[in-house]
Amino acid sequence: MWETIRYAFVAALIIIPIRTFIAQPFVVSGNSMYPTFHNGEYLIVNELAKYVGEYERGDVVILRYPVDPSKYFIKRIVGLPGETVAIADGIVSITSPERVSPLILSEPYVKNTKPDNSSRTLSNDEYYVMGDNRAQSSDSRVWGPVPKKLMDGKALLRLFPFTNITLYPGGLATYELETKN
Repeated sequence: MWETIRYAFVAALIIIPIRTFIAQPFVVSGNSMYPTFHNGEYLIVNELAKYVGEYERGDVVILRYPVDPSKYFIKRIVGLPGETVAIADGIVSITSPERVSPLILSEPYVKNTKPDNSSRTLSNDEYYVMGDNRAQSSDSRVWGPVPKKLMDGKALLRLFPFTNITLYPGGLATYELETKN
């Protein structure tokens, strides 16, 4: 019996810090990230991302809803701190003090755009996030930019469905950008 208790204690010492600081499970709810993610898919989230490194454009992140931080959403980062994100007829362009010409995002994964027209300049700790299924997504277009403190990590692994196990699901090897002349 004491042997079992000892093993359980050692297992808890290993599992609890991993679950708390390194990785957490997440189940996709809804269609805002379709076709990249489907309702009910099971992901593992890399929580180290909020402590080490920077979030990049194109990263798929799990974040706490700014209006109600007890709710979690999955979205893609479109705009980075200090940038201005402009949307005209569903086309996203990025400008910043360092860029002379705007960058037009090439987003082949995006489905169902709608004719949004807006512009938002981000502060030094804010990110602009959007769902890949733009017509079905509540995101920064609705509730504004997301402070870094509400980001919980990056999608690391899709575990379910088993036929679609993927490392860095939804990640982009290269995020295509076009310079507008």
